[in-house]
Amino acid sequence: MGRTDADVIVVGAGLAGLVAAHELTSRGRKVALVDQENAANLGGQAYWSFGGLFLVDSPEQRRLGIKDSFDLAWSDWQGSAQFDRVDDEDSWAVRWARAYVEWAAGEKRSWLKGHGIELLPTVGWAERGDLRADGHGNSVPRFHIAWGTGTGVVGPFADHAKKAAADGLLTFRHRHRVDELLVDGGAVRGVRGTLLAPDDSPRGAASNREPVGEFELTAQAVIVTSGGIGADHDLVRRHWPERLGTPPAEMVTGVPAYVDGRMLDISAAAGARLVNRDRMWHYTEGLRNWNPVWPGHGIRVLPGPSSLWFDALGRRLPDPCLPGYDTLGTLKHLRTTEDIAGHDHSWFILTRKIVEKEFALSGSEQNPDITAKDKRAVLRDRLLGKGAPGPVNDFLRHGADFVVADTLERLVDKMNALTDKPLLDAAAIRRQIEARDLQITNPYSKDAQVQGIRNARRYIGDRLGRVATPHRFLDPAAGPLIGVKLHILTRKTLGGIQTDLDSRALGTDGTPVEGLYAAGEVAGFGGGGVHGYNALEGTFLGGCLFSGRAAGRAAAARTA
Repeated sequence: MGRTDADVIVVGAGLAGLVAAHELTSRGRKVALVDQENAANLGGQAYWSFGGLFLVDSPEQRRLGIKDSFDLAWSDWQGSAQFDRVDDEDSWAVRWARAYVEWAAGEKRSWLKGHGIELLPTVGWAERGDLRADGHGNSVPRFHIAWGTGTGVVGPFADHAKKAAADGLLTFRHRHRVDELLVDGGAVRGVRGTLLAPDDSPRGAASNREPVGEFELTAQAVIVTSGGIGADHDLVRRHWPERLGTPPAEMVTGVPAYVDGRMLDISAAAGARLVNRDRMWHYTEGLRNWNPVWPGHGIRVLPGPSSLWFDALGRRLPDPCLPGYDTLGTLKHLRTTEDIAGHDHSWFILTRKIVEKEFALSGSEQNPDITAKDKRAVLRDRLLGKGAPGPVNDFLRHGADFVVADTLERLVDKMNALTDKPLLDAAAIRRQIEARDLQITNPYSKDAQVQGIRNARRYIGDRLGRVATPHRFLDPAAGPLIGVKLHILTRKTLGGIQTDLDSRALGTDGTPVEGLYAAGEVAGFGGGGVHGYNALEGTFLGGCLFSGRAAGRAAAARTA
């Protein structure tokens, strides 16, 4: 082909795009990094994340007495993914999954360190599962948190991109919205789109979509790293699977407005195959942000195991719908149970002791001590201090979904005031809580949630910093009582563009679309669905890193 504007065009300046650009420019390739947002949004959605990273048999795990292995992690992954389309839509996803777990058990830890990404010494136990050895969930804690949260993961790659730009190897094309992939002779050779009006909105805020011109760029290859569909509730509902019941009429949004899924259909129009679009990952513990950044901004509760979870009618959720256990299992229960499916909320009831020890919020901005890499603040506020962390206290004071009371009857009255009509019966809730409290007397119990609490406290990381000492909810010394109204929070696309292990986009005939690559969430984090039906957590950032790295390396080899 003739003269081009770059060796490779990367569409999307989030984490996967930055990693791909890093691999390319490190090998001397010239990159055009195209994004519809302004420079303030470099790093995309990953910037706002908690910075969780899935690792297997890490030094951090071993120091805490956790015995992990590739075999155990791969068993957990398969039990969670439940790949059932291996001859078709899962044919590459299952290969990506094994490669990713091998990476997490091998090179990933040293690769992160080589890029200046450090980890907290503690390891969290996320997504504890559906209570079956061969089912969904993590058998052991694997959720490692980056110093700096999501900003600490994005930062090294954003800094490299800026340096590459200064060295003449990378050109930032902000406020460039791609509307079409250019195809010539069956090969993708560039992009065409709309120049958007300048916009000085702060990071994460919705920006204007006013067109002021058009553009066209050509290259030897294009890597699509544009993210998923989480901000477009209509798209979420369109692809909502029947197995999860009816989609909610109202949801809160866990991602900025630019996570719009546009590039999925644009890539399909250029010949890429889209697979597993019915697989998605939405949380059931969403809160309305009292200080929103983007429209409908929701924050996810990162629950410890002790809060009592009630449906909209005031019934304790059944096993394994326990806090921190089975995200999609809980979502399915809430959306398929006939008499509650018409309600878009559920409830946590907890005590002061639980909120102080267990209540955490996801996101870089909700964890300023870790985001700032302030080790003294982490030690002071999370391990030695008394009271709930500052951001949690802010929600207790200002959050529309929180109520506090000294007695259960007053609490239920306040909870009922947050719905259009009163749905909760205080006497029925009291009976359930009193029955649970009777299970606390002994160090053993028939209550599965109490068993889980005691199991969690056998792990030193949970005992010291994550799980409250078992106590009676109705003990005044543990109070006051707190009620939290929970919403469905949109988050992740688990399907997308099908890719091979080099992140080459595949066509409907299963062969690569020449010149087209995809990485990150738009590719289902690799292969069009590396997680299958369920995620083990800490795998979204890691999926962007792993697939972005593969795409950048493969495109660099092709353009040598």
